[in-house]
Amino acid sequence: QVQLVESGGGLVQAGGSLRLSCAASGSIFAINAMNWYRQAPGKQRELVAGFTSDGSTKYAASVKGRFTISRDNAKNTVYLQMNSLKPEDTAVYYCNMGIRLFPSRYEYTYWGQGTQVTVSS
Repeated sequence: QVQLVESGGGLVQAGGSLRLSCAASGSIFAINAMNWYRQAPGKQRELVAGFTSDGSTKYAASVKGRFTISRDNAKNTVYLQMNSLKPEDTAVYYCNMGIRLFPSRYEYTYWGQGTQVTVSS
């Protein structure tokens, strides 16, 4: 089985920065997709940032220029560097990965447990 463990959330003032991490562990053959989503109270979960199939990055318009997604393939870890945070960035942030398992090589989608990010004004 596979487990995703997130860390790095917390409370920060507007204009501040946070870095989220999400590490995958278990019977991993390959990781095909790495994304960050968020869900604010009363709102639907939305894609914040991710890697496309060719390895390039994609961002929601609301975070472009402020957030940066990166990955360490050797550590099966994805990061989200969040700068110039705004109160409207307050949400629970979830990592999401498409992982091919060893030895079957079937791909499944996994979610992290979520980490709260609160930005005060």
